[in-house]
Amino acid sequence: MIIKEVSIDQILPIRQQVMWPDKPIDFVRVPEDENGIHFGLFVEENLISVVSVFIHGQEAQFRKFATLEQFQGKGYGSKLLQYIFDFLEEKNTNRIWCNARISKAAYYQKFGMTTTAATFEKEGMEYVVMERVFEMHGF
Repeated sequence: MIIKEVSIDQILPIRQQVMWPDKPIDFVRVPEDENGIHFGLFVEENLISVVSVFIHGQEAQFRKFATLEQFQGKGYGSKLLQYIFDFLEEKNTNRIWCNARISKAAYYQKFGMTTTAATFEKEGMEYVVMERVFEMHGF
């Protein structure tokens, strides 16, 4: 298993297949994609899990976290998510957040994320903003 930075073109097919298989590939793009840092987890040279990170000052958002269905429930996504949390902590990020499907909130809580009061609906899915605030770095 290897985790490394990848291109947006490498991750779009996985985003689409996992998240919105009935939509065109452009539906899974986000406006900031060109400015994001995209990470992929590879098993035997096959890309199976992806996530995109967008850093804004001391805060970062991760978006479009997806693992191919046949590899879900095996811990690969958790390894990728922990990798980006460690990466962002090294960058002195003090808050990381995401728009989580409400059905996945308990998963993110395992990583120290908490739900906020912010919720919304998109394409019939209910979402909640979740965050993790890191201890202050430095003095």
